[in-house]
Amino acid sequence: MKEFYYELTITPSSNYEMYLDVVSSICDDALEELDQSIIVRSEESLDTIKEGVEFFTQQLSSTLKTDISCQMNLEKKLNEDWINKYQESIKAIEVGKFFIHPSWVEAKDDKVNILINPALAFGSGHHETTNTCLQAISKYVKKDDSLIDVGTGSGILAIAASKLGAKVDICDTDPVSITNANENFELNNTSYNEAWEGSALKTKKQYDIVVANIVADVLIMIKNDLRKILKDDGILIISGILDKYEDKITKKYKEFKIKEKIQKNEWITFVLTKANNE
Repeated sequence: MKEFYYELTITPSSNYEMYLDVVSSICDDALEELDQSIIVRSEESLDTIKEGVEFFTQQLSSTLKTDISCQMNLEKKLNEDWINKYQESIKAIEVGKFFIHPSWVEAKDDKVNILINPALAFGSGHHETTNTCLQAISKYVKKDDSLIDVGTGSGILAIAASKLGAKVDICDTDPVSITNANENFELNNTSYNEAWEGSALKTKKQYDIVVANIVADVLIMIKNDLRKILKDDGILIISGILDKYEDKITKKYKEFKIKEKIQKNEWITFVLTKANNE
């Protein structure tokens, strides 16, 4: 073990989930989430990760046409077996039918177990958006349902649906996310039907359930895409919505009927159906 290690704290002003996905996709080291910050620790230099986050911030600001800031603090610290300390700080979590846990925590016989290790963004199960999506999946997904996870990230939502017996497809505009999701599927001894890099419109299918845990601005842009791939009697689960954008989302999705609104702290997940269906 080296005498020193590096610690990079990343605190974005907004779009936290997107930053979490990006950092987990470019980083093979353990991640920790704390107070809307992402903490990366490694015995190797983290300058490349820092530069990657700076570049992503510039690109995101340009894409969304708004000024997004991200505070970063890189420190060199005395190595005191931080890996064991980190593992002790990670708690497994129960959400609906699911038990999400790292490899060093025993599975539960009475739950649907999802194994996600820290290097593959284990903390995402704790974030409000992922948590409320898992609640919705636990309640609405049935065996043999066809489901697509749009913007799959670590794949945790698609894995949850697959473990309930759904036939899942996954897509993401980030190719590294597809790779990470595939690793997580293998880790959980489950599988998907199809996976691709790019938008949901690359498929010709329509699905019983469409899940999109992204951010409000992107949900507004891809509303028509999501509607096109949803069966007439299907269920649409959208998340990544801060409560301050609730009216903006409900106005854009006014042709849908709100079946359920799930809120945790300032984050909202909507379960929707097409307006002429329950």
